[in-house]
Amino acid sequence: MAAACLSGPAAAQSRSSDNAITQAEDAFGFSVGRETLGIYNAGNARGFSPTSAGNLRIDGLYYDQAGFAASLVSPLVNSTSIKVGLSAQGYPFAAPSGIVDIGLRKPGDKAAASIVINGDSFGSAGVEVDGSLPISSTLGLAYGVVLSRVAFPDGTDNLNHSQSLLLRWRPAKGIEIIPFWSLYNDYNDEAGVFYSPSGEFLPPLAKPHRFEGARWSDFRFTATNQGVLGNFTLASDTVLRVGAFRSVQDQKSSFTNILANELPDGTGERIVIADPPTKNRSVSGEVRLTHSIVDGPRLHVIHLSLRERDAHRQFGGSAVLDYGPGRIGQILDVPKPTSFDFGEVSRQHLTQTTYGMAYDGRWRNVGEISFSISKAHFRKTTAIPGDGLAVARFSPWLYNGTAAVNVTKTVTIYAGYARGLEESGLAPPNAANRNSPLPTIITTQKDAGARIVLGSVKLVGGLFDLTRPYFGFDSSNVFRQVGTVESRGAEFSISGNVTPQLSVVAGGVFIDGKVARDAGVPGVIGSKPVGLSPHQLSLNANWKTPLKGLELDTTVINRARAPGTTDNLVIIPAKWRWDVGGHYHFKLAGHDATFRLQLFNITGSTGYNVQGSGFYGQNPSRFVQGFLSVDF
Repeated sequence: MAAACLSGPAAAQSRSSDNAITQAEDAFGFSVGRETLGIYNAGNARGFSPTSAGNLRIDGLYYDQAGFAASLVSPLVNSTSIKVGLSAQGYPFAAPSGIVDIGLRKPGDKAAASIVINGDSFGSAGVEVDGSLPISSTLGLAYGVVLSRVAFPDGTDNLNHSQSLLLRWRPAKGIEIIPFWSLYNDYNDEAGVFYSPSGEFLPPLAKPHRFEGARWSDFRFTATNQGVLGNFTLASDTVLRVGAFRSVQDQKSSFTNILANELPDGTGERIVIADPPTKNRSVSGEVRLTHSIVDGPRLHVIHLSLRERDAHRQFGGSAVLDYGPGRIGQILDVPKPTSFDFGEVSRQHLTQTTYGMAYDGRWRNVGEISFSISKAHFRKTTAIPGDGLAVARFSPWLYNGTAAVNVTKTVTIYAGYARGLEESGLAPPNAANRNSPLPTIITTQKDAGARIVLGSVKLVGGLFDLTRPYFGFDSSNVFRQVGTVESRGAEFSISGNVTPQLSVVAGGVFIDGKVARDAGVPGVIGSKPVGLSPHQLSLNANWKTPLKGLELDTTVINRARAPGTTDNLVIIPAKWRWDVGGHYHFKLAGHDATFRLQLFNITGSTGYNVQGSGFYGQNPSRFVQGFLSVDF
């Protein structure tokens, strides 16, 4: 029934019960509280970024984030799930690069609170307080405050605090209105050093947890998110859902430290890039009318949707400071300039209106079929100093269709196709057009697979084929479209309780990415996408031991070798990571409490992460992390 779209009674406040392994529905990507698992995440699904593509949802409704740092703060978020393949079945208006569905933490029906105290061996420490406060029988308040110092694996750190408020108002039966607000403040956030070699080789890296950049090169920004969700039952079979959101990333200072043209002996050129203050903001939302028709064992659900986006972006104007020769092991000890020679900032205004209709038909014990069709009206105006205005307009048709058949009570097969309008992210920091927004593109996806349920264990396997424009460096170091990439692959997930004491979430993805170079593109373009590993495997297990309250867990992750440059002449080695940890549930002064302790990367090996073609950072070394959660 359509009325089922409305939220039910709010669950009691509890942070001590957070456990990603026991709560995840599959291995495709899930986070709850401070715990995350899965082969995908908000920045990478099937080789692409759902966040950069603009495929974020808040409780299922369309939301556009103003920038990479403008995500919702932790006390506001209950859980985040990555939806691909069969897990996206039933989501109207599917997105080819996957969906990131963010569930808000709503106030419970009783007054309650949780406190989380955390720390790690790098030197991080913080405290988080969030809770629920019923104001009346129809109005509840959820609140959250975080104060934290975060020490990063490369030796940088920051100070930050965040606050959030959320109201849940149910003035009458069938009506629910949820406004929310959050603010994130980031201070003294040093810009880590990236490494750019002078040739086709992997550069030496600094010792783990050692920051060798300029001490004054700090990020400073604020991020705010405000919004309102409304759920209105117009009839027993009709629901109106409304979501309106405003996201702002106010970047007050930004830097990049680079050891450029690095030689195999660790010497290179010390460069600091300073960016002028910028403010990105986006207003977005969706209005969706859902009508359900019950026809015996069949359910027909029809959605009418209107999505809007109005985004303003600023970029460019960077100042490059060259401090001459340097080497690994030396701190860049130079005074901060009294001023920076910034250029003019470029500005971009993007508007998009999308009208759509979707159908979802479900036949009990038989199967499900769904399709949608949308018309998008897109306009982007870009003002680059000295180049005047450039206006891009297009109005593509977007569509998708899926079908699932229940072969038996335990076996379901599915197939789908989707064509979407998606964003491409930003040019990387080492590009001549650094941080400039890339074009909006058309992406297509075909996938098929099966789900098998064996008792309490669920197995999902599928094949996919994604095609989209490919961005890389040309011979002028400009990051732009240089071809088309087709990523064909297979993925699997195994999740559930193998025994009453043992929970497992395991998954993997195998991808064959092929780049077809556009005619006339200068430079060498390899046949494989930069940074895309041919496979990634993940195993997570949680064991409830015979000792009351003690649960032990482990995670094993393997990533295959991957190209590090657009020309494919540099390869990043394969990477293994093994983590172990545990939860200890107990009573603290009569309150539910959990002590969580984890040892990450037992072997201690670091290795490279790709920040752009020929542009590298360092993975974390071995570290310990712990936190104490107490519910009141």
